[in-house]
Amino acid sequence: MDSTNIRTTRVCHVVAMPFPGRGHINPMMNLCKLLASRKKDILITFVVTEEWLGYIGSDPKPHNILFETIPNVIPPERLKAANFPGFYDAVMTKMEAPFEQLLDRLELPVAAIIGDIEVRWSTGVGNRRNIPVALFWTMSASVFSMFHHFDLHIKQSHAKIDLIEQVESIAGMSLSNVEELRTIFHRDDPRVLELALDCISRVPQAQYLLFSSVNEFEPQAFDSLRAIYNFAVYPIGPAIPYLELGESSCETKSYLQWLDSQQTGSVLYISLGSFLSVSNTQMDEIVAGLQISGVRYLWVARGEASRLKDRCGDMGLVVPWCDQLKVLCHPSVGGFWTHCGWNSILEAVFAGVPMLTFPLFLDQDTNSRQIVKDWGNGWRVNDAVKAEKLVTKENIAELVRRFMGVESDEGKQIRRKAKLLQDKCVVAISEGGSSTANLDAFISSISPGKGH
Repeated sequence: MDSTNIRTTRVCHVVAMPFPGRGHINPMMNLCKLLASRKKDILITFVVTEEWLGYIGSDPKPHNILFETIPNVIPPERLKAANFPGFYDAVMTKMEAPFEQLLDRLELPVAAIIGDIEVRWSTGVGNRRNIPVALFWTMSASVFSMFHHFDLHIKQSHAKIDLIEQVESIAGMSLSNVEELRTIFHRDDPRVLELALDCISRVPQAQYLLFSSVNEFEPQAFDSLRAIYNFAVYPIGPAIPYLELGESSCETKSYLQWLDSQQTGSVLYISLGSFLSVSNTQMDEIVAGLQISGVRYLWVARGEASRLKDRCGDMGLVVPWCDQLKVLCHPSVGGFWTHCGWNSILEAVFAGVPMLTFPLFLDQDTNSRQIVKDWGNGWRVNDAVKAEKLVTKENIAELVRRFMGVESDEGKQIRRKAKLLQDKCVVAISEGGSSTANLDAFISSISPGKGH
Protein backbone atom coordinates (compact mmCIF):
# COMPACT_ATOMS: atom_id res chain seq x y z
CA MET A 1 0.00 0.00 0.00
CA ASP A 2 1.88 3.04 -1.29
CA SER A 3 0.40 5.86 0.71
CA THR A 4 3.37 7.17 2.67
CA ASN A 5 2.64 10.72 1.51
CA ILE A 6 -0.69 10.74 3.39
CA ARG A 7 0.16 8.62 6.39
CA THR A 8 0.20 10.67 9.52
CA THR A 9 -1.04 10.05 12.99
CA ARG A 10 -3.85 12.51 12.26
CA VAL A 11 -5.06 10.91 9.04
CA CYS A 12 -8.76 10.04 8.93
CA HIS A 13 -8.86 6.43 7.70
CA VAL A 14 -12.22 5.25 6.37
CA VAL A 15 -13.02 1.76 5.12
CA ALA A 16 -15.77 1.57 2.46
CA MET A 17 -17.62 -1.71 1.89
CA PRO A 18 -20.06 -1.57 -1.07
CA PHE A 19 -22.55 -4.25 -2.04
CA PRO A 20 -20.93 -6.10 -4.98
CA GLY A 21 -23.00 -4.73 -7.86
CA ARG A 22 -22.56 -1.91 -10.37
CA GLY A 23 -25.51 0.08 -9.03
CA HIS A 24 -23.95 0.02 -5.54
CA ILE A 25 -20.22 0.21 -6.26
CA ASN A 26 -20.53 3.28 -8.50
CA PRO A 27 -22.36 5.50 -5.97
CA MET A 28 -20.11 4.27 -3.13
CA MET A 29 -17.02 5.19 -5.16
CA ASN A 30 -18.57 8.56 -6.04
CA LEU A 31 -19.30 9.16 -2.35
CA CYS A 32 -15.68 8.35 -1.53
CA LYS A 33 -14.46 10.75 -4.23
CA LEU A 34 -16.66 13.48 -2.76
CA LEU A 35 -15.21 12.82 0.70
CA ALA A 36 -11.68 12.84 -0.70
CA SER A 37 -12.34 16.18 -2.41
CA ARG A 38 -13.54 17.76 0.84
CA LYS A 39 -10.68 16.56 3.09
CA LYS A 40 -7.14 16.11 1.81
CA ASP A 41 -5.88 14.16 4.84
CA ILE A 42 -8.46 11.42 4.50
CA LEU A 43 -7.45 7.90 3.43
CA ILE A 44 -10.19 5.64 2.09
CA THR A 45 -9.72 1.89 1.77
CA PHE A 46 -12.26 0.72 -0.81
CA VAL A 47 -13.01 -2.99 -0.41
CA VAL A 48 -14.14 -5.16 -3.32
CA THR A 49 -13.93 -8.81 -4.29
CA GLU A 50 -11.03 -9.91 -6.45
CA GLU A 51 -13.46 -10.23 -9.37
CA TRP A 52 -14.63 -6.64 -9.00
CA LEU A 53 -11.07 -5.34 -8.74
CA GLY A 54 -10.60 -6.78 -12.22
CA TYR A 55 -13.54 -4.68 -13.42
CA ILE A 56 -12.69 -1.35 -11.78
CA GLY A 57 -9.06 -1.58 -10.64
CA SER A 58 -7.76 0.54 -13.52
CA ASP A 59 -10.43 3.24 -13.26
CA PRO A 60 -9.05 6.70 -12.37
CA LYS A 61 -9.42 7.76 -8.75
CA PRO A 62 -7.80 10.16 -6.26
CA HIS A 63 -4.49 9.11 -4.74
CA ASN A 64 -6.06 8.87 -1.27
CA ILE A 65 -8.53 6.14 -2.29
CA LEU A 66 -6.90 2.71 -2.24
CA PHE A 67 -8.30 -0.67 -3.27
CA GLU A 68 -8.16 -3.72 -1.03
CA THR A 69 -9.71 -7.08 -1.91
CA ILE A 70 -11.41 -10.01 -0.27
CA PRO A 71 -11.55 -13.42 -2.00
CA ASN A 72 -14.32 -14.35 -4.43
CA VAL A 73 -16.52 -16.02 -1.82
CA ILE A 74 -19.75 -15.14 -3.67
CA PRO A 75 -21.06 -16.35 -7.06
CA PRO A 76 -19.51 -14.60 -10.09
CA GLU A 77 -21.20 -11.56 -11.59
CA ARG A 78 -22.17 -13.40 -14.78
CA LEU A 79 -24.34 -15.81 -12.75
CA LYS A 80 -26.06 -13.17 -10.59
CA ALA A 81 -29.16 -12.73 -12.73
CA ALA A 82 -29.70 -16.50 -13.05
CA ASN A 83 -29.96 -16.91 -9.26
CA PHE A 84 -30.19 -13.55 -7.56
CA PRO A 85 -31.59 -14.96 -4.29
CA GLY A 86 -28.53 -17.23 -4.00
CA PHE A 87 -26.21 -14.34 -4.77
CA TYR A 88 -27.95 -12.07 -2.26
CA ASP A 89 -27.76 -14.71 0.44
CA ALA A 90 -24.05 -15.26 -0.21
CA VAL A 91 -23.30 -11.55 0.23
CA MET A 92 -25.07 -11.66 3.58
CA THR A 93 -23.37 -14.81 4.86
CA LYS A 94 -19.99 -15.35 3.14
CA MET A 95 -18.27 -11.95 3.07
CA GLU A 96 -18.17 -10.98 6.74
CA ALA A 97 -15.29 -13.25 7.83
CA PRO A 98 -12.86 -12.23 5.03
CA PHE A 99 -13.77 -8.57 5.60
CA GLU A 100 -12.83 -8.87 9.28
CA GLN A 101 -9.59 -10.58 8.31
CA LEU A 102 -8.85 -7.65 6.01
CA LEU A 103 -9.47 -5.18 8.84
CA ASP A 104 -6.92 -7.08 10.94
CA ARG A 105 -4.31 -6.60 8.20
CA LEU A 106 -4.76 -2.84 7.81
CA GLU A 107 -1.91 -0.82 9.27
CA LEU A 108 -3.74 2.42 10.10
CA PRO A 109 -6.50 2.50 12.71
CA VAL A 110 -9.95 2.84 11.20
CA ALA A 111 -11.92 6.00 12.04
CA ALA A 112 -15.15 4.78 10.43
CA ILE A 113 -16.66 2.08 8.25
CA ILE A 114 -19.01 3.13 5.46
CA GLY A 115 -21.08 0.04 4.71
CA ASP A 116 -23.80 -0.47 2.15
CA ILE A 117 -27.01 -1.19 4.05
CA GLU A 118 -27.56 -4.31 1.94
CA VAL A 119 -24.29 -5.85 3.08
CA ARG A 120 -26.09 -6.34 6.41
CA TRP A 121 -23.17 -7.30 8.66
CA SER A 122 -21.11 -4.08 8.71
CA THR A 123 -22.82 -2.71 11.84
CA GLY A 124 -22.02 -5.89 13.76
CA VAL A 125 -18.37 -5.73 12.71
CA GLY A 126 -18.08 -2.06 13.64
CA ASN A 127 -19.78 -2.42 17.01
CA ARG A 128 -17.60 -5.39 18.00
CA ARG A 129 -14.50 -3.35 17.19
CA ASN A 130 -15.77 -0.03 18.56
CA ILE A 131 -15.56 1.54 15.09
CA PRO A 132 -18.34 3.97 14.10
CA VAL A 133 -20.42 2.74 11.16
CA ALA A 134 -22.10 4.94 8.56
CA LEU A 135 -24.66 3.00 6.57
CA PHE A 136 -25.10 4.06 2.94
CA TRP A 137 -28.39 3.66 1.06
CA THR A 138 -28.14 3.80 -2.74
CA MET A 139 -31.86 4.10 -3.48
CA SER A 140 -34.22 6.96 -2.66
CA ALA A 141 -35.13 8.00 0.87
CA SER A 142 -38.77 7.36 -0.06
CA VAL A 143 -38.03 3.70 -0.82
CA PHE A 144 -36.04 3.37 2.40
CA SER A 145 -38.95 4.82 4.39
CA MET A 146 -41.31 2.32 2.75
CA PHE A 147 -39.06 -0.55 3.82
CA HIS A 148 -38.80 0.80 7.35
CA HIS A 149 -42.58 0.96 7.78
CA PHE A 150 -43.00 -2.49 6.28
CA ASP A 151 -40.41 -3.97 8.66
CA LEU A 152 -42.02 -2.17 11.61
CA HIS A 153 -45.44 -3.58 10.78
CA ILE A 154 -44.15 -7.15 10.55
CA LYS A 155 -42.42 -6.87 13.92
CA GLN A 156 -45.43 -5.30 15.65
CA SER A 157 -48.04 -7.67 14.23
CA HIS A 158 -45.83 -10.79 14.08
CA ALA A 159 -47.12 -11.19 10.54
CA LYS A 160 -45.48 -13.49 8.05
CA ILE A 161 -44.09 -11.91 4.91
CA ASP A 162 -46.05 -14.31 2.70
CA LEU A 163 -49.35 -13.17 4.26
CA ILE A 164 -48.83 -9.46 3.74
CA GLU A 165 -50.89 -9.33 0.55
CA GLN A 166 -53.97 -9.95 2.73
CA VAL A 167 -53.42 -6.76 4.67
CA GLU A 168 -55.47 -3.80 3.41
CA SER A 169 -53.36 -1.10 5.02
CA ILE A 170 -50.22 -1.15 7.14
CA ALA A 171 -48.45 1.76 8.79
CA GLY A 172 -50.19 4.21 6.50
CA MET A 173 -49.29 2.20 3.37
CA SER A 174 -51.80 1.19 0.72
CA LEU A 175 -51.96 -2.30 -0.71
CA SER A 176 -50.28 -0.96 -3.86
CA ASN A 177 -47.32 0.13 -1.71
CA VAL A 178 -47.05 -3.38 -0.31
CA GLU A 179 -47.08 -4.80 -3.82
CA GLU A 180 -44.33 -2.33 -4.76
CA LEU A 181 -42.20 -3.79 -1.98
CA ARG A 182 -42.74 -7.26 -3.35
CA THR A 183 -41.69 -6.03 -6.81
CA ILE A 184 -38.63 -4.29 -5.43
CA PHE A 185 -37.23 -7.49 -3.96
CA HIS A 186 -38.36 -10.41 -6.08
CA ARG A 187 -42.01 -11.03 -5.25
CA ASP A 188 -41.56 -14.76 -5.98
CA ASP A 189 -38.75 -15.26 -3.50
CA PRO A 190 -39.61 -14.34 0.09
CA ARG A 191 -36.04 -15.08 1.18
CA VAL A 192 -34.75 -11.97 -0.63
CA LEU A 193 -37.40 -9.76 0.93
CA GLU A 194 -36.71 -11.32 4.31
CA LEU A 195 -32.98 -10.56 4.03
CA ALA A 196 -33.63 -7.03 2.80
CA LEU A 197 -35.89 -6.30 5.74
CA ASP A 198 -33.27 -7.72 8.11
CA CYS A 199 -30.81 -5.20 6.68
CA ILE A 200 -33.27 -2.39 7.42
CA SER A 201 -33.88 -3.68 10.93
CA ARG A 202 -30.15 -3.35 11.71
CA VAL A 203 -29.95 0.34 10.81
CA PRO A 204 -30.51 1.51 14.43
CA GLN A 205 -27.21 -0.20 15.32
CA ALA A 206 -25.30 2.31 13.15
CA GLN A 207 -23.97 5.73 14.11
CA TYR A 208 -24.77 7.54 10.82
CA LEU A 209 -27.11 7.10 7.86
CA LEU A 210 -26.00 8.43 4.46
CA PHE A 211 -28.15 8.83 1.34
CA SER A 212 -27.30 9.37 -2.31
CA SER A 213 -30.04 11.97 -2.48
CA VAL A 214 -30.62 15.65 -1.87
CA ASN A 215 -32.62 16.95 1.08
CA GLU A 216 -34.64 19.25 -1.18
CA PHE A 217 -35.64 16.33 -3.46
CA GLU A 218 -37.39 14.37 -0.69
CA PRO A 219 -37.89 16.75 2.25
CA GLN A 220 -40.81 14.90 3.85
CA ALA A 221 -38.99 11.55 3.74
CA PHE A 222 -35.91 13.02 5.38
CA ASP A 223 -37.93 14.82 8.06
CA SER A 224 -39.59 11.51 8.88
CA LEU A 225 -36.29 9.62 9.05
CA ARG A 226 -34.70 12.22 11.32
CA ALA A 227 -37.62 11.79 13.70
CA ILE A 228 -37.16 8.00 13.69
CA TYR A 229 -33.41 7.71 14.30
CA ASN A 230 -31.42 9.14 17.17
CA PHE A 231 -28.31 9.70 15.08
CA ALA A 232 -27.36 11.88 12.10
CA VAL A 233 -29.19 11.32 8.80
CA TYR A 234 -27.14 12.88 6.00
CA PRO A 235 -28.34 13.26 2.40
CA ILE A 236 -24.97 13.84 0.71
CA GLY A 237 -25.99 13.30 -2.91
CA PRO A 238 -26.15 13.07 -5.68
CA ALA A 239 -23.36 10.47 -5.48
CA ILE A 240 -22.69 10.69 -9.22
CA PRO A 241 -19.38 11.56 -10.98
CA TYR A 242 -20.02 15.28 -11.47
CA LEU A 243 -16.55 16.13 -10.18
CA GLU A 244 -15.11 14.49 -13.30
CA LEU A 245 -17.20 16.36 -15.87
CA GLY A 246 -14.51 18.93 -16.51
CA GLU A 247 -11.77 16.37 -17.06
CA SER A 248 -10.64 16.11 -20.67
CA SER A 249 -9.90 12.78 -22.30
CA CYS A 250 -7.03 12.15 -24.70
CA GLU A 251 -9.48 10.53 -27.12
CA THR A 252 -12.78 11.92 -28.35
CA LYS A 253 -15.51 9.33 -28.16
CA SER A 254 -17.36 8.68 -31.43
CA TYR A 255 -20.77 9.00 -29.77
CA LEU A 256 -19.86 12.47 -28.46
CA GLN A 257 -18.79 13.47 -31.97
CA TRP A 258 -22.16 12.19 -33.24
CA LEU A 259 -23.97 14.26 -30.60
CA ASP A 260 -21.93 17.31 -31.64
CA SER A 261 -23.45 17.01 -35.11
CA GLN A 262 -27.07 16.99 -33.87
CA GLN A 263 -29.38 19.92 -33.20
CA THR A 264 -29.82 21.25 -29.67
CA GLY A 265 -32.35 19.22 -27.66
CA SER A 266 -33.13 16.89 -30.58
CA VAL A 267 -31.71 13.57 -29.32
CA LEU A 268 -33.49 11.06 -27.08
CA TYR A 269 -30.99 9.17 -24.93
CA ILE A 270 -32.08 5.60 -24.10
CA SER A 271 -30.72 3.26 -21.43
CA LEU A 272 -32.74 0.39 -20.01
CA GLY A 273 -30.22 -0.80 -17.44
CA SER A 274 -27.63 -3.52 -17.16
CA PHE A 275 -29.12 -6.12 -14.82
CA LEU A 276 -32.51 -6.92 -16.30
CA SER A 277 -33.71 -5.94 -19.74
CA VAL A 278 -36.92 -6.34 -21.72
CA SER A 279 -37.99 -9.22 -23.95
CA ASN A 280 -36.78 -9.45 -27.54
CA THR A 281 -40.33 -8.89 -28.76
CA GLN A 282 -40.70 -5.70 -26.72
CA MET A 283 -37.27 -4.55 -27.88
CA ASP A 284 -38.37 -4.98 -31.50
CA GLU A 285 -41.47 -2.86 -30.85
CA ILE A 286 -39.33 -0.14 -29.28
CA VAL A 287 -36.97 -0.08 -32.27
CA ALA A 288 -39.85 0.07 -34.74
CA GLY A 289 -41.60 2.79 -32.76
CA LEU A 290 -38.46 4.91 -32.65
CA GLN A 291 -38.04 4.60 -36.42
CA ILE A 292 -41.65 5.66 -37.00
CA SER A 293 -41.29 8.63 -34.61
CA GLY A 294 -38.61 10.31 -36.68
CA VAL A 295 -36.76 11.33 -33.50
CA ARG A 296 -33.00 10.89 -33.37
CA TYR A 297 -31.69 8.79 -30.51
CA LEU A 298 -28.57 7.48 -28.80
CA TRP A 299 -29.16 4.05 -27.30
CA VAL A 300 -26.88 2.28 -24.82
CA ALA A 301 -27.95 -1.34 -25.26
CA ARG A 302 -25.05 -3.28 -23.75
CA GLY A 303 -25.66 -6.95 -24.63
CA GLU A 304 -28.19 -6.13 -27.35
CA ALA A 305 -26.04 -3.51 -29.09
CA SER A 306 -24.84 -5.68 -31.97
CA ARG A 307 -28.35 -6.98 -32.70
CA LEU A 308 -29.93 -3.53 -32.64
CA LYS A 309 -27.30 -1.74 -34.72
CA ASP A 310 -28.48 -3.40 -37.90
CA ARG A 311 -32.07 -2.27 -37.36
CA CYS A 312 -31.67 1.34 -36.31
CA GLY A 313 -30.71 2.94 -39.62
CA ASP A 314 -29.63 6.56 -39.86
CA MET A 315 -31.87 7.94 -37.11
CA GLY A 316 -30.18 6.22 -34.19
CA LEU A 317 -26.75 5.41 -32.84
CA VAL A 318 -26.45 2.25 -30.74
CA VAL A 319 -23.43 1.75 -28.47
CA PRO A 320 -22.59 -0.87 -25.82
CA TRP A 321 -21.41 1.76 -23.29
CA CYS A 322 -21.10 5.50 -22.83
CA ASP A 323 -20.17 8.07 -20.22
CA GLN A 324 -23.78 8.62 -19.25
CA LEU A 325 -23.42 11.84 -17.29
CA LYS A 326 -21.46 13.51 -20.11
CA VAL A 327 -24.11 12.38 -22.58
CA LEU A 328 -26.98 13.71 -20.47
CA CYS A 329 -25.18 17.03 -20.06
CA HIS A 330 -24.62 17.36 -23.83
CA PRO A 331 -26.75 20.17 -25.33
CA SER A 332 -28.07 17.90 -28.09
CA VAL A 333 -29.82 15.61 -25.59
CA GLY A 334 -33.41 16.67 -24.99
CA GLY A 335 -34.81 13.65 -23.16
CA PHE A 336 -33.92 10.40 -21.39
CA TRP A 337 -35.81 7.10 -21.75
CA THR A 338 -34.80 5.35 -18.54
CA HIS A 339 -35.51 2.16 -16.60
CA CYS A 340 -35.56 4.42 -13.50
CA GLY A 341 -32.53 3.19 -11.62
CA TRP A 342 -31.84 5.76 -8.89
CA ASN A 343 -28.31 6.56 -10.11
CA SER A 344 -29.60 7.28 -13.61
CA ILE A 345 -32.38 9.48 -12.24
CA LEU A 346 -29.91 11.54 -10.23
CA GLU A 347 -27.74 12.05 -13.31
CA ALA A 348 -30.75 13.19 -15.35
CA VAL A 349 -31.79 15.60 -12.60
CA PHE A 350 -28.25 17.00 -12.42
CA ALA A 351 -28.31 17.52 -16.20
CA GLY A 352 -31.80 19.05 -16.19
CA VAL A 353 -33.13 16.48 -18.67
CA PRO A 354 -36.79 15.29 -18.56
CA MET A 355 -37.44 11.54 -18.39
CA LEU A 356 -39.60 8.93 -20.06
CA THR A 357 -39.93 6.29 -17.36
CA PHE A 358 -39.92 2.59 -18.19
CA PRO A 359 -39.61 0.80 -14.82
CA LEU A 360 -38.71 -2.88 -14.94
CA PHE A 361 -37.44 -4.08 -11.58
CA LEU A 362 -36.34 -3.34 -8.01
CA ASP A 363 -37.16 0.21 -6.84
CA GLN A 364 -37.94 1.46 -10.34
CA ASP A 365 -41.76 1.58 -10.00
CA THR A 366 -41.50 3.83 -6.95
CA ASN A 367 -38.88 6.01 -8.65
CA SER A 368 -41.11 6.36 -11.70
CA ARG A 369 -43.98 7.57 -9.54
CA GLN A 370 -41.68 10.10 -7.88
CA ILE A 371 -40.68 11.50 -11.28
CA VAL A 372 -44.16 11.61 -12.78
CA LYS A 373 -46.32 12.57 -9.78
CA ASP A 374 -44.05 14.27 -7.24
CA TRP A 375 -41.51 16.10 -9.40
CA GLY A 376 -43.41 16.44 -12.68
CA ASN A 377 -40.23 16.23 -14.79
CA GLY A 378 -41.24 13.15 -16.77
CA TRP A 379 -43.90 10.83 -18.15
CA ARG A 380 -44.39 7.11 -17.78
CA VAL A 381 -44.37 5.10 -21.01
CA ASN A 382 -47.42 3.21 -19.71
CA ASP A 383 -48.37 0.30 -17.46
CA ALA A 384 -48.35 -2.34 -20.17
CA VAL A 385 -44.97 -3.77 -19.14
CA LYS A 386 -46.15 -4.21 -15.56
CA ALA A 387 -49.10 -6.19 -16.89
CA GLU A 388 -46.73 -8.21 -19.09
CA LYS A 389 -48.28 -6.81 -22.26
CA LEU A 390 -46.45 -5.23 -25.15
CA VAL A 391 -46.12 -1.49 -25.56
CA THR A 392 -46.85 -1.25 -29.30
CA LYS A 393 -44.68 0.54 -31.83
CA GLU A 394 -47.56 2.92 -32.63
CA ASN A 395 -47.90 3.96 -28.99
CA ILE A 396 -44.15 4.36 -28.68
CA ALA A 397 -43.89 6.51 -31.79
CA GLU A 398 -46.68 8.85 -30.69
CA LEU A 399 -45.34 9.19 -27.15
CA VAL A 400 -41.75 9.84 -28.24
CA ARG A 401 -42.85 12.52 -30.71
CA ARG A 402 -44.90 14.27 -28.01
CA PHE A 403 -42.17 13.93 -25.40
CA MET A 404 -39.49 15.44 -27.62
CA GLY A 405 -41.78 18.23 -28.85
CA VAL A 406 -40.10 21.10 -27.03
CA GLU A 407 -42.48 23.74 -28.38
CA SER A 408 -45.70 22.18 -27.06
CA ASP A 409 -47.18 23.33 -23.76
CA GLU A 410 -46.74 19.89 -22.17
CA GLY A 411 -43.16 19.66 -23.46
CA LYS A 412 -42.35 23.07 -22.03
CA GLN A 413 -43.91 22.15 -18.69
CA ILE A 414 -41.81 19.01 -18.04
CA ARG A 415 -38.66 20.88 -19.14
CA ARG A 416 -39.48 23.71 -16.76
CA LYS A 417 -39.90 21.22 -13.92
CA ALA A 418 -36.64 19.51 -14.90
CA LYS A 419 -34.84 22.85 -14.76
CA LEU A 420 -36.29 23.67 -11.33
CA LEU A 421 -35.06 20.35 -9.94
CA GLN A 422 -31.66 20.87 -11.56
CA ASP A 423 -31.41 24.27 -9.86
CA LYS A 424 -32.09 22.65 -6.47
CA CYS A 425 -29.34 20.15 -7.18
CA VAL A 426 -26.82 22.83 -8.14
CA VAL A 427 -27.54 24.78 -4.96
CA ALA A 428 -27.24 21.65 -2.79
CA ILE A 429 -23.76 20.74 -4.06
CA SER A 430 -22.44 24.31 -4.04
CA GLU A 431 -20.47 25.70 -1.11
CA GLY A 432 -22.91 26.17 1.75
CA GLY A 433 -25.52 23.94 0.10
CA SER A 434 -27.24 21.15 2.00
CA SER A 435 -25.30 18.21 0.52
CA THR A 436 -21.93 19.90 0.87
CA ALA A 437 -22.70 20.92 4.45
CA ASN A 438 -23.73 17.34 5.25
CA LEU A 439 -20.51 15.96 3.77
CA ASP A 440 -18.46 18.37 5.87
CA ALA A 441 -20.44 17.60 9.03
CA PHE A 442 -19.96 13.86 8.54
CA ILE A 443 -16.22 14.23 7.92
CA SER A 444 -15.84 16.49 10.96
CA SER A 445 -17.63 14.02 13.24
CA ILE A 446 -15.44 11.03 12.26
CA SER A 447 -12.11 12.87 12.14
CA PRO A 448 -9.47 11.96 14.76
CA GLY A 449 -10.02 13.72 18.04
CA LYS A 450 -13.77 14.01 17.59
CA GLY A 451 -16.29 12.18 19.74
CA HIS A 452 -18.64 9.64 18.16
